[in-house]
Amino acid sequence: MMMKAVCVWSLLAVCVLCLSVAYKPVIIIHGLFDSPADFINLQRFINLSHPGTNVTVLDLFDRSASLQPLWKQVEGFAEAIYPIMQNAANGVHLICYSQGGLVCRGILSTLSDHNVHSFISLSSPQAGQYGDTDYLKYLFPQFVKSNLYHVCYTAVGQKISICNYWNDPHHKDMYVNSSDYLALLNNERANPNSTAWKQNFLRIKKLVLIGGADDGVITPWQSSQFGFYDENETVVEMKNQKVFLMDLFGLKTLYARGDLFLCSMAGVAHVFWHSNETVYKTCIEQWLT
Repeated sequence: MMMKAVCVWSLLAVCVLCLSVAYKPVIIIHGLFDSPADFINLQRFINLSHPGTNVTVLDLFDRSASLQPLWKQVEGFAEAIYPIMQNAANGVHLICYSQGGLVCRGILSTLSDHNVHSFISLSSPQAGQYGDTDYLKYLFPQFVKSNLYHVCYTAVGQKISICNYWNDPHHKDMYVNSSDYLALLNNERANPNSTAWKQNFLRIKKLVLIGGADDGVITPWQSSQFGFYDENETVVEMKNQKVFLMDLFGLKTLYARGDLFLCSMAGVAHVFWHSNETVYKTCIEQWLT
């Protein structure tokens, strides 16, 4: 009888402990032309696997405003994220989709006291973009990838978000000297804030880079994992990129710490990454504890 009572009390103690476990809040930042409604499935996946998680999908602009310069978007999203961070003593997780992944890097690099645990970059052009996609045809109908640098690498072009990370491998010097966003984040151009930005970025505990060969938008798709074209349009993987080898903003440090993870999945088109349950279970779920 006494043994049974002990077992009952032990079971109750375990149940109380389980109920007291609180998952870190999750903040989701969308990409080009997206809205919070596009992330209903992702929110559902999170709440099913981690009940009670506070999930916030930030949306500061209308869809067309996602074309605004990325530094302006960084400023707006950072202002919205900061109160959530302040109220999360154990930190938060950040899931950033497509262009939003670059916005998140700007936030993480410039906020000196952020408490982001897992930074999950979901099919984001982290090393830049260079491809003739439907998005390019819609935004710049008179241009193709080979001549878009005439627009993007100008003061006017840099006022358009996609030009902030347009990375033409045939005009690398122009990219480095003209990019007001990605070249600065990557520390590819002299930047007085580079040391502080690197320290801030390295406050994250985990970096998860998700992408796949059938994406159809991120070009090359390996950009989602910091790979990119050389001058012959041959993909050079992340570990052979200058930004990694020279540890320009912290990638190599994260790798050495054991805190950099790649998750590649075939058969997923760009617009379905955030609504694919297999992607969630394989690449995201384990990092949201």
